[in-house]
Order: sequence, then structure tokens, then C-alpha cells
Amino acid sequence: MKIVSYNINGIRSGINKGLLHWIEKCSPDILCFQEIKAFPEQINTSLFDYLGYYHYWFPSERKGYSGVGILCKKKPIHVEYGIGLNSLDKEGRIIRIDLKNNISVISLYIPSGKNMENRLNFKFYFLNQFFHYIKKMKKEFPNLIICGDYNISHKEIDIHDPIRNKEISGFLPEERKWMTHFLNLGFIDSFRNYIKEAHHYSWWSYSYNARKNNKGWRIDYSMVSTSLKKEMKNAYLLPEIRYSDHCPIVLELYKKMK
Repeated sequence: MKIVSYNINGIRSGINKGLLHWIEKCSPDILCFQEIKAFPEQINTSLFDYLGYYHYWFPSERKGYSGVGILCKKKPIHVEYGIGLNSLDKEGRIIRIDLKNNISVISLYIPSGKNMENRLNFKFYFLNQFFHYIKKMKKEFPNLIICGDYNISHKEIDIHDPIRNKEISGFLPEERKWMTHFLNLGFIDSFRNYIKEAHHYSWWSYSYNARKNNKGWRIDYSMVSTSLKKEMKNAYLLPEIRYSDHCPIVLELYKKMK
């Protein structure tokens, strides 16, 4: 079972650049998108039908902004849009599918706090609400996989310049502390379960040849419930895939789709 997560930074742009050909070649069982920046009616969703996927979309109310989606080769038994809190859900940042093999997968897009005057408080509000939502939900859905753009580099190894970025949202001490507490709810950072070395990133600025020089941040994660640890097979990044300023992240499980 292969689960891929990708902040596509505009799905229509990705499709125009050849995204569908890559999806067909990669053939994930589940593909979680973030930052689709489109309403479903603006996407030629029949293209995903052609590739053999059920597809579910949760856009932002604001045009051309945020939004998440999930493609799945098997029909889920349930799809949940948002967490029931309009102040968060109106931005289209959380969608969950429940599968027949007793696994639930979330596509998550945590807000950026880069505009620190206007959005950092909202980011911390989101983090707090999401934390309590997952803490409560894990009691009912213990086998959770939460994929997406967390907009946080957890440790110094996850960012190219931890010294200069220590006061920038995405690497603030409070954000990194939240990530530690979140993992302590009973999650595994799947990539770090396999790869311990530095210089592996999932996002690069479009400026200053950042990607060419590999000056990036690892802010995209597949967090796996500890109950699924024995089912984990591998986790890795695909930095060579360039339909976005992010790259896809991959999680492989021994568990089969149902």
C-alpha cells in the first residue's frame, strides 16, 4: 500500500505541467493533495476517473486559496470534511477518509505563519484546535495516518539554516515544541524512522536558486500512529518531482488496500 502526499501549490497548474502522467507512473493507492487552490468545478476531475481513482475535494471558501483533496483507488467507507469548526474549515485544510482495512488517512494543510503580524496567531489557534481534535479522535480511530504540509520544520536537521531561521515562522521554538507534543500523542515521523541524515527537504523557496542549491525545509510529513509501526515498510521523499515548490512524500505499508 503506497500513500503519497503532495502540496501541489495549484492543482490546475500541476495538471498543465504533466502531473497526471506522473500520477499514472507512480500509481499510489492514496494521494493526498494540499493547496489545490481551486473549487472542484474548476478541475477536470474526469481525468482522475480515467486514472481509476475515487476523488474527494475540500476547497477553501476563498477563491484560489488553500484547499485539500484525496485520491483513492478503493472507495472509502466514509469521508469527513473538516473538523466541524467553521473558523478552520472555511479554509479547507482537513479531509479524512476511513478505509475498510481499519486505517484512516487525513490530508492536512496547516496554515503558514510567515506573515507573522496577521497569520501567526491564527496558526497557533489552528495548531491548538487540531491537537485536541486528534487527541480525541485517536480514541475512536487508533490507526491514523496524517499526511500533509505541517508548515513546521521540527528539528535543526530538517532545515538548511537553523541559525538564521530561528525567529521565522515554521521554525519557531513554540512551533517545534507543538510538533514534539503532537508526536507524543502516539505518532511516528515516518521519514525519520528510516532516514537519519541531514539535507533532506520537501520545500524550497522559488528565490535564490534554493532548490538547485538544496537550501530547503522539511515541512511535509506522513505521521503514522504507533499502532501501525509494524505495518510500515518504507518512507522517502521524491525531490526530483517538480510540479510545485514542494516535492511529494511517500509512505509504504505492508498492509493492503481493501
